[in-house]
Amino acid sequence: MFPFFRYYLFFFYLLSSVFLFSSVFPATTPLDFTTATAAFDVSNNYVWRNFARFLDAGKGSEVTGMSELKKYLNRFGYLPVSPENNFSDFVDDQFISALILYQKRLGLSVTGKLDSETIASIMSPRCGMSDLIKINDATTSTIHSTRRYAFFNGQPRWIRGSTLTYALSPDYTIEYLTSSEIRNVVRRSFSRWSAVIPLNFTESLDYESSDIRIGFYQGDHGDGEAFDGVLGVLAHAFSPENGRLHLDAAERWAVDFEKEKSKVAVDLESVVTHEIGHVLGLAHSAVKEAVMYPSLSPRGKKVELRMDDVEGVQAFSVPPRSLSIPLRNRHRLQFSDGFFNLQLQQLALLVSVRSATKFDCVLSFPLITESSEFTPDSRKT
Repeated sequence: MFPFFRYYLFFFYLLSSVFLFSSVFPATTPLDFTTATAAFDVSNNYVWRNFARFLDAGKGSEVTGMSELKKYLNRFGYLPVSPENNFSDFVDDQFISALILYQKRLGLSVTGKLDSETIASIMSPRCGMSDLIKINDATTSTIHSTRRYAFFNGQPRWIRGSTLTYALSPDYTIEYLTSSEIRNVVRRSFSRWSAVIPLNFTESLDYESSDIRIGFYQGDHGDGEAFDGVLGVLAHAFSPENGRLHLDAAERWAVDFEKEKSKVAVDLESVVTHEIGHVLGLAHSAVKEAVMYPSLSPRGKKVELRMDDVEGVQAFSVPPRSLSIPLRNRHRLQFSDGFFNLQLQQLALLVSVRSATKFDCVLSFPLITESSEFTPDSRKT
């Protein structure tokens, strides 16, 4: 037990930091998903561009090609295959139910209609993993009322120790980005996750024996999840402890949008950060601002972990009463909407702050003991 006055000093510093950060770091406005995709140039989406013609198609109507949209909903977990093992072009009750489920799951306006917001979401480039996996919800097992992080069925996790190795495929790569550019992106992506869980990632040159194997692949590449060309599905990964992370080589991957001018360029760091979440065991989130939200617009960037991402990965990556955080201060500043949360861990106090108008941050402070001095450190991680 440490003295009462040290508690007082600690929380005084904590609250002072919160108010200080709000003035030092001005609010920023995150990319609005609906606005970005509603303005999306249909001619750029080579895979799902035809879905635009289904706008406002109502129940009972028959529209040529509607079966393709049903296949889309089936692929991502919303619509079961019909008894005849095929899909019709009719907008039937089962399709409407799947559409409502899609809207609820992805945080859209629940209209049960193919409105502009829903069509824009469906056409947006995205991760190839299914959206409907077991949802984390303490009160209900249904996904209808849940808008949080999710896990893969069975909640698989890595049990190989506190350090995982990763490697880039020497054979399946892209020529227009240098090896160092790709490696730097991957390194930064892993560091974001390791900053919030007791897990380290080390690059290896031995691709075959690495825990996590990353490569760029075209079309059907032998894992049962064929890529579809420019835009559409951008990448996919597999749950622990599979370790495979595949990126669609047909995309125009970018590490710097100032240099890469293509209208269909996709931010490599955003996608790699998202797919690492899958590798760690997270499924898709229903929170639009979260890294684990399934969609990403061309030339969009989403690399900073949000509260939903952090809480999700910590929910199964941090063993109760066994987390060991080095005695140093750490904070991550982000900007969005949210809440203020304190989480007591073995050697540190994790502070999650989300302000509706100012900022969103995660702060980690060491607990004060008689053998450790409390020295505030404002270094970003």
